Amino acid sequence: MKILDKYLLKTFLTTFTMVFVILFFIFILQTVWLFIAELAGKDLDLVMILKFLLYAMPRIIPLVLPLSVLLASIMTFGDLAENYEFAAMKSAGISLQRAMKGLILFIFLLSITAFIFANNVIPYAEYKFINFRKSIAQVKPALAIAEGQFSDVGFYNIKVNKKSGENGNTLTGITIHKKSALGDGNKTVIKAKNGALISNEKSSTLKLVLNDGYYYEDIVPKKYEDRDNIPFAKSSFKKYIINIDLSKLNSAGADESKISNTYSMLNISELTYTLDSLHKNLNTDIISFSENSNQRIGMFKKLKTNPLLKIKSHTSEIFSSFSNDQKLEILKIASSTIESTLFSIESTNSELENKQKNINDHLLAFYDKFVIAFACILMFFIGAPLGAIIRKGGIGLPIVFAILIFISFHFINTFGKRISQANGLSPFLGAWMSCIILSPLAILLTYRATNDIGLINLDAILVPFQKLIKKIFPSQN
Repeated sequence: MKILDKYLLKTFLTTFTMVFVILFFIFILQTVWLFIAELAGKDLDLVMILKFLLYAMPRIIPLVLPLSVLLASIMTFGDLAENYEFAAMKSAGISLQRAMKGLILFIFLLSITAFIFANNVIPYAEYKFINFRKSIAQVKPALAIAEGQFSDVGFYNIKVNKKSGENGNTLTGITIHKKSALGDGNKTVIKAKNGALISNEKSSTLKLVLNDGYYYEDIVPKKYEDRDNIPFAKSSFKKYIINIDLSKLNSAGADESKISNTYSMLNISELTYTLDSLHKNLNTDIISFSENSNQRIGMFKKLKTNPLLKIKSHTSEIFSSFSNDQKLEILKIASSTIESTLFSIESTNSELENKQKNINDHLLAFYDKFVIAFACILMFFIGAPLGAIIRKGGIGLPIVFAILIFISFHFINTFGKRISQANGLSPFLGAWMSCIILSPLAILLTYRATNDIGLINLDAILVPFQKLIKKIFPSQN
């Protein structure tokens, strides 16, 4: 490696590392803010918080890495141009392409690393992240219950005055409001002096053991005027056990994420296998619905047994052999059959659309692993020539350009994915839309930087107007 390549690579890596660390820290703070409800007020120890952040970090890489490459490229080449180092290179016969040669090799290696990371590390971290949020209740179930306030735990609102013990499993001063299945308020109140939370990592049920307490339940009489006679029922107990579904203890979207985002936990080989199964399942459902509809109507069977039905069905004499009452009954049956068939078609169509959306989500996850790798290359070929053109380094103008370009990239990427998820665009175009739209910009900027053309050629805009003015006012020449 020549001295020039070493110098440019060292300059770029220094800037890239600094930018990456700063942006990574900013996005980590954003992640903490998004999940603050799961972290705040639950007495999480430092180890659990670090685990939470460790599993959340890889999902930030697809956002931070392309932006870091873009900003570092603009700052590096802008600083070289501003300090006339590019002018010295050109005077020595070194072109922009030659100056970028060593960095291009580095960016390609970085892209390959990004692809491997997206294909292996991110799915594993996503799996661990979602299951860690769910398993908090199994490891330390008392974390879901805060002292001195009601905590919503599945079908119960639980308040304790004090928690003690190694994991806070020993509870004192317990008040429980049981939610009504009809959603008409809390009609059951349980109070106990003390109790304990007993859980097992292998079990899906949490036991809440209550000691020395009372059980109150409002009784709703059938007649409204009798409600004052039977206000409530009361009973005491020495020991009372409540079984709670552990999935309800951490209800901040963990279960929902596990159901709807399973594609984010798969690598390319797993996605390929899953997509094959999903496509087969969709095709089987379509064929099955078609056959069931034909059997329900019986049209093909009737056409085979009686070919003249095709002709008779179009004549007005088809009902001639029936009385008026029979005709009315036949029309009612036909109308009911049509309504039933339409309802079946609508419900099946909705089900098939949901399955197609699930396939689209898996396809988008498949293409995203390639998009992140190509995005690093794209951002470099936008940032490097742009920095050479604007001739500004530092953290001023380069940041403005980088933010505008990355926001455009991220907006187009999100927009394309949303359309693809709604089945309005093929998943391939939805995932690659941002890269397809911004690729011409990278080619244009590279061409203009190579030929020492400014960002905007004002002559191309002003000269036609000047010629027009000369033709209109020739005396002023």
